[in-house]
Amino acid sequence: TWHAVEKGTNPGFLYQQNTVRDALAAGITLNIFNNHCDRVRIANIAQAVNVLQSPVLTEGAKMIKTPTWYVFHMFKSHMDATHLASFVSTETIGIDDAKVNAVTASASHKKGDYTVTLTNADLNKARSVTVKLDGLKAVSAAEGVVLAGKLMNSMNTFDKPNEVVEKKCKVEINGNEVTVKMPARSVVVLKIKK
Repeated sequence: TWHAVEKGTNPGFLYQQNTVRDALAAGITLNIFNNHCDRVRIANIAQAVNVLQSPVLTEGAKMIKTPTWYVFHMFKSHMDATHLASFVSTETIGIDDAKVNAVTASASHKKGDYTVTLTNADLNKARSVTVKLDGLKAVSAAEGVVLAGKLMNSMNTFDKPNEVVEKKCKVEINGNEVTVKMPARSVVVLKIKK
């Protein structure tokens, strides 16, 4: 993302704060890349520190992880994994001709472990999402991690570095299905074992 620079900073350095909005942009984009991994062989974030959608921000000797950092951390299980075809049945959100799917997803597996990453871009509505793993009779274990904020512009600051962080979330297993309740404005990773 590329937003207006923070007030009081050098405009040429493109320093901007990073919020839940940026976490959603990262999660949605990474799901797109993963779902098109047959064509997108590699993708990188160009700005790493103190510029545009940086994973980390620094101030002197201090450093904070941004919501974007947490999304990259949550999606790392897709690396070197085999992509799995996935389909999401969801509402669209937005206005007029600017509508998008409320929920996006991508999935992969590696050595018997399955990773499903989800985003809920709805600003106001929590969503219950059920992941069905076709071809499996039963799931033996599953855990979920969620990244969300109280507001779309919730952020980590040097005074409050843990406002937007990963947290474990409850999942329910029923045979080959795993259900998770996603808060509004959230990114979720499910790690599932067969």
